[in-house]
Parts: sequence; C-alpha cells; structure tokens
Amino acid sequence: MFSNALKSFNSNISANYTIPPQPSSTSGPWRIFDAKRKNTGKAVSVFVFYKKTLEPQGSGLGGRGNAASLKRAHEEVVERLRREASSLARLRHPSVLELVEPVEDTRSGGLMFATEHVTASLASLLHEEDEQERAGGVGGRGSRYVVEEQDGTRRRRELEIDKLEIQKGLLQLGKGLEFLHESAGLVHANLTPEAVLVNAKGDWKIAGLGFCGPHASGTAATSLAPISLHEVLNHDPRLPRSVQLNLDYSSPDFVLDNQLVASADMFSLGLLVIALYNSPHSSPLSTGGSISGYKRVFASSSTVPSQSNNFLVPSSQPLPSRLASELLPRLITRRAAQRLTAREFQEASYFDNILVSTIRFLDALPAKTANEKAQFMRGLPRIMSQFPRSVLEKKVLPALLDEMKDRELLAPILTNVFVMVKIMPTGKRAFTEKVVPKLREVFLAKSNAGSERDASREAGLMVILENMQIAAENCPGKEFREDILPILELALESPTYGLVDAALGTLPHVLPVLDFSTIKNELFPVIATGFAKTSSLAIKVRGLEAICVLCGGTSGANANNDDLNGLGDQEKKSSTSSSAILDKFTVQEKVVPLLKGIKTKEPGVMMAALKVFKQVGH
Repeated sequence: MFSNALKSFNSNISANYTIPPQPSSTSGPWRIFDAKRKNTGKAVSVFVFYKKTLEPQGSGLGGRGNAASLKRAHEEVVERLRREASSLARLRHPSVLELVEPVEDTRSGGLMFATEHVTASLASLLHEEDEQERAGGVGGRGSRYVVEEQDGTRRRRELEIDKLEIQKGLLQLGKGLEFLHESAGLVHANLTPEAVLVNAKGDWKIAGLGFCGPHASGTAATSLAPISLHEVLNHDPRLPRSVQLNLDYSSPDFVLDNQLVASADMFSLGLLVIALYNSPHSSPLSTGGSISGYKRVFASSSTVPSQSNNFLVPSSQPLPSRLASELLPRLITRRAAQRLTAREFQEASYFDNILVSTIRFLDALPAKTANEKAQFMRGLPRIMSQFPRSVLEKKVLPALLDEMKDRELLAPILTNVFVMVKIMPTGKRAFTEKVVPKLREVFLAKSNAGSERDASREAGLMVILENMQIAAENCPGKEFREDILPILELALESPTYGLVDAALGTLPHVLPVLDFSTIKNELFPVIATGFAKTSSLAIKVRGLEAICVLCGGTSGANANNDDLNGLGDQEKKSSTSSSAILDKFTVQEKVVPLLKGIKTKEPGVMMAALKVFKQVGH
C-alpha cells in the first residue's frame, strides 16, 4: 500500500528525498518514513497522511446529505492536519519538532512534510515496550524497529526507555510547554504520547499541534484561531479516533468546565507521566472517547487518579517516590489554579540529581563560559559510568562532538569521548559513525593542513595518540587506514618532539590493523623520513626502536637487549619472536642504507642501531 502510494506523489519532497516504501513509525494519523536528502545524504523524517484512511469501513453512507456532511468532515480534518504541520514552521524552539520541508498536498488528497530525523513517537515506543513485556520481558522478543547503517547493513533499534531518559524527556516537554504557554500564548490541547516525537539524539519533541490555539489568558499575537471545545470534544463516529481529540488525556477544564486554559496541558502532562509507568502504558482515564464516559470517570474518586489510589498504576509498577508524592499531586488536580505551571514543573525536586543536572548543562553548553566548560569537562569522567549507555551515545557524545569547534576544549573533549567509546557496548559503531568523521574534520581538513602551530590542536592530537589502542580496537581496517592513519602521520611529521615520540610509541596498536602494503608504502616512509631529518637524539632512538619493530623485533622492556644483560639464546629468541613486517627487499634497499647513514656516535643511538642490525640479521 505504502509503496504504491509513495510512487504517486509528485512533490518537492518526493523529488529531493529518497523515501523507503515502508514507514518506520506512526504518530496519530501520520505515517513516518526514514528519508535522506538525495544531494547531501542528510537524514530526515517524512510525515505522510493518506486521505483514504478517513474513509469509513462500510460502503453505505446513508444518503446524499450524509455524504455531503462526511465530505465536509473530511475537509475539516485535512485542514486541521495542514494547520498542524504549518504550526511547526512558526513555533521554533529546541523542544518543538523542527520542520525541514513545509507541508505539501499529494495528488491523492493527502499531505506530507519533512522534519528533523525522529526515531519514533513516544506512543510507538510505549506500545513496543508493552509487546516486549507480553512476550516475556525486554529479552523476550526483538524490536520491530530496524535502522540502516551507513554500509547498508540493518540492525534492530534499542528502544528501552530508562529512568534518566524519562526525566530528561519530561524536562524537555516542560520547556516546550513553557514556550507555548508564555511566549506563544498557546495551549497545545491534545498532549498525548502520539504528540511526542523522539529524535535521533533521544530528545523529546512536542508535535501534534492540530488542536493548538490561544488560551484564555494569552496576550501574545497569533494567527491561530481559538479552538471550539464544543466541536472538538464531541467525537464523530464516522472518523478515525487518530484524527480526533483524545479524551483519555484531556483535562476536566476542557470537558467539564468548557475553559480553554494553559494549565489544561499540565493535567495532560500528568496523565502522560502516569502512562510512562503504567502497565500497559496507557492513560489511567478510560473514557471510551465520549463526554459521557469522561463524566462517568470523574463522578467517582475511585476512577480518578490520585495519590490515595497510586494514580491507578498497578502496585507491581511502583512510581518513583518524588514523582508520586510531590510532582503528580500538583499536576493531577481538579482545580487549574492549584497546578504547577510549565516553568514550576521544571524546578521540581524530581529533576534534582547529578545526571539530570549534567544533561541540563549539556543543553546549555554553547552559552557557558570557557571556564565553566573546562570545569565541566574535568568532572564529567567521574560520573560517566552512571549514565545509561543509550544516553551516552545519543545525547552526551553528540553534544561533546559539536563543541569540538572550540579548539581550547579539544583535548578535554577527546579525553571524555574516548572514555565513552570504551564503556559503551555500541562503542565501535559510535566511533566509526560519529567520532571518526569529526576527527577527520578537525585534523585533516584542508583549511587546517597548512596552518601554523596550534597548541590546542596539538593537545588534542596527543589525546588521540594516548588512546590509539581504543581507536584501533573500534575502527575497521579500511576506515583506520583512510581516517586514523593520516592523523598518525600528521603527528609523525610534527615539529613537536613529544608528538613524534608518542606517535612512534603507538606502533604495537597500529600495525595489527594495517595491511602489508599500507605499512610498507605509507607508514614506513614517514617514519624513515622523520628519523633521517630529526636532530633529536631521543627521537633517533625511538625511531630506531620503531624500525626494529617493523623488522620483526619487539618494543618495550625487551628493547634494551644489548647482549650485556645476561639473557641466554632461548630468551633472546623469545624477545624477538614476532615475524618481520617489512619484506626482505625493503629491509635491504631501505632500512640498511638508512642505518649506514647514521652520523652520530651517541651511545644510545648506536646501541639502538645495533639492535636493528641484529634483528635484520635474524
């Protein structure tokens, strides 16, 4: 169905983006497709609404009058969905879904628009968790969400939502609602898990703005007309529930009092919070989609979520104590004036812990002073292991990589990056997909190639050399040769002796990753040239040790085997047991002449050269 429908589109989006035949997720009436811009490869999400989903299942429409009425209802739905997409263009905020391409009509009467890349709607993730729990826990079945890697391979996405991700996400929703209520003067009016999108960084974004409009106390100028509560609260049985206001997440201000107040969103937010911990993950209100059902729920205290009934969450799914005792009672309350505002919500003690504070600092990182950033980077390794691995990969790592444009922070950022890569189960993927492109941009870009000496850049380069083992373990041979080896060669050719020394010391980690041709034709010539040109005796010795390794010798403690240490023949053989890396021709034509050209008589250099000669003799 989706494949044929997409082929019929003739639009700017379908012309400029590669859209797969099957959606990756849904959000209300929208099908979400993982797309890529054709000329840049940038990942986006394309939202598509198919008008045929509005058609009733039965064939009879009950007469011409009913047909005309249904047609008007369909037109109103399409117009509301168009307004939902258009609102994203006006409401620009980090916690509101970012629009990339404006809404377009399709030839079949539907709609489509493109946004920042999203993983799924919160509703889809919660539904996925419910399915996993029914199948016997998270390990009971694989996720049905699949993502394609850069090399074309496909893997299942990890979708488990942990405590920190919930705290972080709710904090982001609070920021978004503060923006809507105070800056834009709007009430969302239909805040449900379907209206929350999770992007590639794990950030929660507000969407689903079809019922959004000015609230009663709003003073900000807006082109949006107030919604008619009478119209949107009365469900039309001819239309799918996905295009109508969800009464299970609605506030009594709307349904019982007919008041269009901003605090109604805070009641809905409270219901959404409960759904995150409920089992199954649904609203504690079950209204059947009717006003009468809603009134019936509120007619009895036993069916209204409250602290006394654990907010109707099963005892097997305990709510966090601060959430149950401090936050929810000030959201799920009948009187609007007693509810927290969106700003007060963000200041709740529920969010008062070191990990959430770290995430908040990361969100505000670009605005922090250089000293604040430096202190943050120094302290981050101490709490790194406390973060969920998914948050490290999706949130912390990208935030740090974005800050690598600040050269003063290059070394401390890279120190933290390598710590993350080492402890993340997905470190290999994160390193090749996210870290390596950034290293290439910072150290190998043409604009930096011929630049004058940069102490901050050299400090960052030293961190890479110190962590070369991690780089080698997490980078396949081809990528290592193309992206990491040039950085190593940059250090080998540096006028800073400390960098050259550190670079030569990485050979035991580097050589196993490289093939013979690369070592012979790319790495060895750089080492040989540096050895011949340097005036530093220490670098001469280190260079000879490196050449000895290339000829099959060893580095480290055994490098000082000079026949004066009492080693027997068997022990000598074990100290030079590695096979030669360079071929016989290269040794004879390149290495031996290099050794013969040594002019210094300094004992350390001569002993190191003697060791190479002995290794060549073996």
